[in-house]
Parts: sequence; C-alpha cells; structure tokens
Amino acid sequence: MFEPKRLARLKWACRRGMLELDVLLLPFVEQAFDTLSFEQQETFERLLTSDDPDLFAWFMGHQKCEDKALAEMVQIVLSRVKVRAD
Repeated sequence: MFEPKRLARLKWACRRGMLELDVLLLPFVEQAFDTLSFEQQETFERLLTSDDPDLFAWFMGHQKCEDKALAEMVQIVLSRVKVRAD
C-alpha cells in the first residue's frame, strides 16, 4: 500500500495537460487503485512517467505500447474507468 504522501504525489501526477487523460487517470486512482497489487500500483506509477502524447495514443488505441507491463496497465485502466459522453 502506498503511503499517503506517495499517493498524493501520484494523484497530482494524474493531472495532465489533456482532458482525455484527466478523465481516465484520476478517476482510476480514486476508484480502483487500492484494489491493485503493489506491483501493479508501481507499474501505474511508472506509466505516469510517460509523455502525454504516448499515453494519449495508447489509451485511444492509436498505438500499442511496446512495454508489456505498461500495455497491460493501460488495459486495466480502460476496463475499470467508465467515461460518459454527455
């Protein structure tokens, strides 16, 4: 389990410059992060070190992430966060 300070930094890192990423990442941390294994949590933290254009391409399905663990994390996030188009 992440300590409160580390979790706060993680939440801050979820605030990106793209709305498309913001509506995926922060809700995921708030709703599903605690259900991940520690290894998966660390993989998610590593995912957040990726550049926004790469994250956008992976989450929107425009490119496949070559890092297997990060690609799996992208799929986990997509499967856990429901985005509504109103």
